[in-house]
Amino acid sequence: MPMPLPSAGSHTWSEWPSEGLRELAASTHLTRFAARLDARLSASTLVRLQKSSRLQVRLAEMLLGNEMDSNGRNWGDDLLLGHDPNRAALLAGSIWHARSLLKLVSKQHLAMLLDRIGAEAHAFGIRNLASAVAITTTADPEQLSQQIEHDGHACLGAWLDEASALDRTRVLLRLPMGTAAENPAAEHRNAAGPVLSLVIAHLSRETPRHDS
Repeated sequence: MPMPLPSAGSHTWSEWPSEGLRELAASTHLTRFAARLDARLSASTLVRLQKSSRLQVRLAEMLLGNEMDSNGRNWGDDLLLGHDPNRAALLAGSIWHARSLLKLVSKQHLAMLLDRIGAEAHAFGIRNLASAVAITTTADPEQLSQQIEHDGHACLGAWLDEASALDRTRVLLRLPMGTAAENPAAEHRNAAGPVLSLVIAHLSRETPRHDS
């Protein structure tokens, strides 16, 4: 059933930073809006709603729901420093499968892999080979890219599970529905801390944009 927007007169989160709420709405993946509003809405309609400065705070309120702290105390820095969680997941997955990255030397296969995960993730994984998790290696670039994406998102999700519900949601809203971040396995929970610490250290070297 479609979720109605909070009324314009609602002051439930009046103490929260409205700019942060607007940025959260603007960065939320469209599949999240479709799931909460109406799956029948077209992508163009969802984009118009998302970009409406008049609606953004109310959209963010709807998305956060009961995870909002009524006193507004916990609206701290974004866990990923404002960076794209998909990028963070690919970086984490590249560490997870670094042994496979090192063994993939065919120019054709390497080009196919780079097209899927990007040069940054490839280089980052090899640079952190000592922290690789997967023991077995994969020679097929398409399969490897899928494994990197899956295990990277699952690792990110396991790491987020250690954060507050609000901070976790603020990151997950920027991911499409249905990624492995929503259902990490025990192996991801065991390795998430060390892997994501490397990812966050890498991201923190860049100038973070305004908190989203």
